Amino acid sequence: MKRSLLLLLCLLITASSVQAQSFTMEQVGKFSFPSELSSSPTGEKIAWAMNEQGKRNVYFAEGPEFTPKKLTDFNEDDGQEISSLQFTPDGKWLIFVRGGDHGGGNASSPVNAQNLPILPKVELWKISLASGKAEPITEGDAPFVGFPDKVAFLKSGQIWTIDLTGTTKPNQLFEVKGSIRSASFSPDGSKLAFVSNRGSHSLVGVYQDENTPIEWIAPSFHRNVMPQWSPDGNEIAFIRLRGGSGAAFPVLEPRHIPWEIWIANLAEKTAKQLWKAPETLPGSYSYPFFSFTGDGNLVFQSYEDGWQHLYTLDSESGKSKILTPGEYMVEQVKINPTKSKLIFSANTGESPEDIDRRHIGTVDLLNSKLTWETSGTGIEANPVWIGNGNKKAFFSATAQRSHLIAVNTGEQTMLLQEHLIPDDFPQNSLVIPKQVKFSAPDGTTVYGQLFEKEGGPAKKPGVIFAHGGPQRQMLLGWSYMDYYSNTYALNQYLAELGFVVLSVNYRLGIGYGYEFHRPANGYYRGAVEYQDIKAGGEFLANLPQVDAERIGIYGGSYGGYLTALALARDSDLFKVGVDIHGVHDLDGRYELPETYEVAPDLDEAKKIAWESSPMSDLGNWTSPVLFIHSDDDRNVGVSQTAAIIRRFEEMGKSYEALLIPGDTHHWMKWSNMIRVDQATADFLEKHLMD
Repeated sequence: MKRSLLLLLCLLITASSVQAQSFTMEQVGKFSFPSELSSSPTGEKIAWAMNEQGKRNVYFAEGPEFTPKKLTDFNEDDGQEISSLQFTPDGKWLIFVRGGDHGGGNASSPVNAQNLPILPKVELWKISLASGKAEPITEGDAPFVGFPDKVAFLKSGQIWTIDLTGTTKPNQLFEVKGSIRSASFSPDGSKLAFVSNRGSHSLVGVYQDENTPIEWIAPSFHRNVMPQWSPDGNEIAFIRLRGGSGAAFPVLEPRHIPWEIWIANLAEKTAKQLWKAPETLPGSYSYPFFSFTGDGNLVFQSYEDGWQHLYTLDSESGKSKILTPGEYMVEQVKINPTKSKLIFSANTGESPEDIDRRHIGTVDLLNSKLTWETSGTGIEANPVWIGNGNKKAFFSATAQRSHLIAVNTGEQTMLLQEHLIPDDFPQNSLVIPKQVKFSAPDGTTVYGQLFEKEGGPAKKPGVIFAHGGPQRQMLLGWSYMDYYSNTYALNQYLAELGFVVLSVNYRLGIGYGYEFHRPANGYYRGAVEYQDIKAGGEFLANLPQVDAERIGIYGGSYGGYLTALALARDSDLFKVGVDIHGVHDLDGRYELPETYEVAPDLDEAKKIAWESSPMSDLGNWTSPVLFIHSDDDRNVGVSQTAAIIRRFEEMGKSYEALLIPGDTHHWMKWSNMIRVDQATADFLEKHLMD
C-alpha cells in the first residue's frame, strides 16, 4: 500500500512539474520590436527605432561592420511613438516624428497615456549624424525631404518647411484650397508634387517657387492620387480614381472599383491614360505600390490575377507584365536608389507552412529576374536595400526569438542587437506553433496556428484567438506588427498556463488570395467570416486533448467584434470571452440619405447590418465576459463598449470591465499592454481552469 501511494505521489509531482509555469506575462511581454527601418540614399547607412518595454529609441548602423549605435535617450515608458524615420538625400541627417498614434485616426493628435496635466506634443526631431546630437525641431507631422538642409512637413493640411540648421522659424511654403495629404520632391529637389483633396475630387499639383503659379497636372473631376516623379524629373505618373458620389447602386452587391495609370509630360503639358485596370472584382483598386523604374517604365501592385503581385508597365506601349507569379501575396515593397531593383516580403517558400510565414524576395527590373533571398522556418519582413549594391536589411524572427534587425551583405547575414533581449525573456521556453487547417460550413479552407505546451492533464481548456484588422494574417512565429507581436506573446503565455490556443486566420484576412480576402457577405453585409471562428471553436473542441466544455475566446478590435458575436450567438460553445475594444453595433452603418434616390436594397442592407451586430443577439448571451477599452481609442470608439455595457445593465446581465484612461487602440504605454494581457489571461484562467 505504501509503495502504491508513493508511486501515485511521484506521478502527481511529475505531472505538476511538467505544467509548472516557467515564465510570467511580463517576462514574455519584454519581446524586442524594431520599427521604421530606413536606409540612406547615399552610403551604406541604416536606421531604425527599437521599442524596449515602452522605451522607444533610434538606432543607427553603417557598413561594413554595421555596429548599432543608439542616437536618442528616451528612457521612460511614456507612450510616445517614433514614426516617419528617414534620411535626408545627402545622408547627413535623420528625421523622425515623436508622438501621436499613426496606426489610427487623428494620427497627429497627441497621446497622453501617462495622463499628464500638460499634453505631450507631436514633434519633428532631427539627428545630425556628424555630431550624433538629437533635438526637436518644431511641432508637425508627416515629414519629407528634398531641399538641402531643409525638411518639409504637413501641418493643418498645408505644407511647411524649416531649416535643419536651426537658423529660421517654420514657414508655410504655400497655401491651396483643400487638404494636402501627401507630397514628394522632384529628383533634383527643385519642385514639389502634392495631392490636394477637395472632397468630390482631388488634384495633383506641382509647386516650384513663390513666384511661379502652381501647375495642376491633368485636372479633372476625378481623384488623382499617388504622383510619382520620373528619374529625370520631366514626367509625373499618377493613379486616377473616379470622383463624385455615383448612383445609388445596390449596396449589398460587390462592385468593381476602377482605376487607371496616367502619365504627364511637364514640358509639353500633356497627359495620357497609360493603363486601365481589368474590369473585374480582383482588378479593383487596393492601394498598390507604385513607382517609376530607372529606365522610365513603371511598376505597380495589383490583385488582378487573384493574388497581390507586382507588375511592370511599359511607358510607351502601356503593356503590363507580371513580375511575381504564383499563389502567394507580395507586400512591403521597396525600390533601390537607382530604381533598378525591388525588394519585398511574401508568404511563399519550399514548405506548405510558408503560406503562414514571410520570406524576402527581390526582382531585378533590368531582366525581370525573381530571386528568393531567405527561406526556412523564420519570419523575415519589412526589407530595405542598403546602398546601390546587393546588401539588404530586414526584420528577422523565429517562432521563439522576437524580431531584430538582420543585415545581409551578400556573403553573410548578421543579426543586430541580440544583447537587447532581456536575460529573463523566456525564449527557450516558448512553444513552436503548428499549422492546422479545417473547413468552414460552406467548404472554405481556414488556416490557424495551434499553441500547446507538452504534458499536463489529459483534457485541457481551449482558447480561440481572433486577430483584428481584419486585413491581417497571424504567422507561425512572431508578427512583424507590434500589436500582433503583443497577442503572439499572450498566446504563448496562455499555452504556458496550460491552455490549448488556436489562432484563427478567418476570411477578410490577407495571405490566401482575393476570394478569401474580399468575400461577399462579410462584416456588416452578413458576417460570413464568423463561420470560420465557430468552425475553429468546433475544431478545437474535437481535439482529443481538449475539454469541449471549457472553450473560451478572446480578441481585439475586429477580433473583439468576433468575440462578441461568438458569445452572443454560441454561448454553448464559447463558455467565456474577453472582448478588447470591439465593435458591437452596426445598426448605424447606413445613414438614411436625405435624397429621393436611395439604393433599392437599403432596407435589406440595414436589416442585415443589424443582424450582423452582437447587439442583435444579446438575449442569447449567457457566457461571462470581460470588456476592455481605452478611452482615447482612434480606431474603435470607446462608445462601442460603453453602449454594450449599458445594454447589459438594462438587461440585468453580469459582466466585468476594464477601462484604460488616456491610452489608444495600440497600448502605446507598455505597462498598459501588460496590464491588459494579464487581465485577459486571469479572466480566462478563472473561468476555464479546474
